[in-house]
Amino acid sequence: MADINVEEVLKKLTLTEKVDLLAGIDFWHTKAIPKHGVPSLRLTDGPNGVRGTRFFNSIPAACFPCGTGLGATFNQALLEEAGATMGEEARAKSAHSILGPTINMQRSPLGGRGFESIGEDPYLAGLGAAALVRGIQSTGVQATIKHFLCNDQEDKRMGVHSIVTERALREIYALPFQLAVRDAQPGGFMTAYNGINGVFCSENPKYLDEMLRKEWGWDGMIMSDWFGTYSTTDAVKAGLDLEMPGPPKFRGEALKFNVTTGKPFQHVIDARAREVLKFVKKCAAANVKENGSEGGRDIPETAALLRRIGNESIVLLKNDNNVLPLKKDKKTLVIGPNAKVATYHGGGSAALSAYYAVTPYDGISEKLGSPAPYTVGAYTHRFLPILGTQLTRPDGKPGMSWKVYNKPRDAAERGELIDELAFTKTEMHLVDYYNTKLADTWYADLEGTLTPEEDQTYEFGVVVCGTAKIFVDDKLVVDNATKQVAGDAFFGAATREERGTIDLKKGQVYNVRVEFGSAPTFTLGTDTFAPGHGSLRVGGAKVIDDQAEVAKSVALAKEHDQVIICAGLNADWETEGADRASMKLPGVLDQLIAEVTAANKNTAVVMQTGTPEEMPWLESAPAVLQAWYGGNETGNCIADVLFGDYNPSGKLSLSFPKRLQDVPSFLNFKTEAGRTLYGEDVYVGYRYYEFADREVNFPFGHGLSYTNFSFSDFSVAVKDGKVVATVSVTNTGSVKGAQVAQLYVAPKQKARINRPVKELRGFAKVELEAGETRQVEISEPEKYVAAYWDEERDQWCVEKGEYEVIVSDSSKVTDAAVRGSFTVAESYWWSGI
Repeated sequence: MADINVEEVLKKLTLTEKVDLLAGIDFWHTKAIPKHGVPSLRLTDGPNGVRGTRFFNSIPAACFPCGTGLGATFNQALLEEAGATMGEEARAKSAHSILGPTINMQRSPLGGRGFESIGEDPYLAGLGAAALVRGIQSTGVQATIKHFLCNDQEDKRMGVHSIVTERALREIYALPFQLAVRDAQPGGFMTAYNGINGVFCSENPKYLDEMLRKEWGWDGMIMSDWFGTYSTTDAVKAGLDLEMPGPPKFRGEALKFNVTTGKPFQHVIDARAREVLKFVKKCAAANVKENGSEGGRDIPETAALLRRIGNESIVLLKNDNNVLPLKKDKKTLVIGPNAKVATYHGGGSAALSAYYAVTPYDGISEKLGSPAPYTVGAYTHRFLPILGTQLTRPDGKPGMSWKVYNKPRDAAERGELIDELAFTKTEMHLVDYYNTKLADTWYADLEGTLTPEEDQTYEFGVVVCGTAKIFVDDKLVVDNATKQVAGDAFFGAATREERGTIDLKKGQVYNVRVEFGSAPTFTLGTDTFAPGHGSLRVGGAKVIDDQAEVAKSVALAKEHDQVIICAGLNADWETEGADRASMKLPGVLDQLIAEVTAANKNTAVVMQTGTPEEMPWLESAPAVLQAWYGGNETGNCIADVLFGDYNPSGKLSLSFPKRLQDVPSFLNFKTEAGRTLYGEDVYVGYRYYEFADREVNFPFGHGLSYTNFSFSDFSVAVKDGKVVATVSVTNTGSVKGAQVAQLYVAPKQKARINRPVKELRGFAKVELEAGETRQVEISEPEKYVAAYWDEERDQWCVEKGEYEVIVSDSSKVTDAAVRGSFTVAESYWWSGI
């Protein structure tokens, strides 16, 4: 892709060509103007892996741990390496920009996309995002950081206004973006769906133009979230350069007409087009071919990095009596719904098809040298597990066949077979499925065979935007076409899951067929915008008796030396488009964990969630791991930590409260009358729990190890406007491990306004052999370290006085922490970056 001279090209463009640059042409591409050497750019999700150009039937990719897992590494160098690998993945898919990282704040554990962001603290999120951006852009691929600004829930996300004080916005929600600009200069910003205090983000000049571009001095392109442009003139004037996706809804002919009437003026269009051209110029550095082919990089080096990151993300929450690491020669039982499924990503933009995905069961069995005894114990699925992985295609391979026609199956003449594919993942979002032979209304059949291993009652389920029916040996089992009920899957644009059961015999081969009709056949008129050809999810599972399974698990636990419970959630529960209703684990999983841990005191609980859950069984569970959604290497990483082949070093990127009622946003999380009140103000996460003296299950920054560490020789100095802290970290234990020195700053005198007890202002991770000591340095500008936002002056304020500096291994300061201080001689105010 050739370089361009931005100003020379801009002079040559007609008004029509300039406007054409300001919107996408399809779901993933921008407009090319070949006669002026302007290529089409390819954009791609996302925050934890590079999907390419397709939601539907996507090209396999490397999947990294989810955002909160990346944050839990507390390792900026590792995240920069991750970013560089993401950049190379994008290049392999001929993509010029990655739509990530995501750095919104987790106001509540219920947030549907909470797993996708790095953490609850703006410094952790900002420094982590900057590292990812530096890595991505080192390859020439541009990072588009998102979602700007205050996009912290999914409930009515495209219409809600975040009502927030300027202080909270600056100190909590904008600060991670500010740090990413300061330390990495991301090439693009993506605006949020929501509004702030009455003005939607995509048309908000206060934050797009005045703060981001003028105050921070950021030089880059701003694009909308997908279908997040809500106006023609206001958005252009506010600074939104690119409407996505295309074809445009608010630009195109409407914008061309408005310009002819001076709404907006020509120079505004020039400013927007200039930014798009500058972004094109930046992307040229990646040397990615325009409209190139999409490939992959399934190479050993990528696998090794994913395993390193996955290992470093896992947090050892509890380890009474040194239950962990487990012994490989002991009789080991595996229990739980997350054991035989690779729960490697959350839902929505973070979902992708992995090159491979290792289940915890497979990882554990490899360590043991043979398949471990297993029982499911409890179901926790929100939707029935994906059916395709359980079936066999007509050609004998795993999955289901997919045949597409323009006529329904019962038509007198079905006509030409339009398309034929095969899937194991029978969940498809058809927003970017294209075939020139398809009519608006079309039909598809999915077929495969199911061979039960035992006599059972089997339950099928289907969610659809369109219509769908499931037949088993030509017998109708599920009808989600005749009568449909709205649900919240697929961004709220589909039905609820309709289910049906059938009795199956061991060893008999059953033919399963799903008849699907595309979006125009949908019988529901929902309030949610549904782009593309519709959506379909087909699942199934053996019907179990919850209490019988719990009793079976307890009995088996008593017969084994050690037990591993693989528990948690999945992409059904934590997903873009829907917030959760509860912080409790679904079904009888809490009961299962409580009873099994009581029955066997050598039980380790592995939790795979992206955000905290209540843990009513915590007192009886001797060992608990937080394993997040761990990417391709999920199962291997869990097994590495369980059996001591890797010494855990992760630290919690989120506080883990005891119950939902303790969360600072408990009273103010959902949308009411088109707005959400950020009533907790700056007291998000540990800032609230410390200020209110509210006990948590595990504090922010917490994480145990199989060895021990100490801090010593601590010093603090102010040099050239920076607070520089040095500390010696010693591994006082008997095995190699890594420790995170977390630097917190606390004013020692009362400020003009209430302030949090202390705030994270830096961190450093160091790996040490047993007995080894190394000195680490943490440095940050004084004006950031000591500042709060002064709403009277609309500037950052650094008040004179003494500030305590604490280096600790978590936000809960113990006697092991070391302390120092620095003094600000006179108060001062500042703006900018």
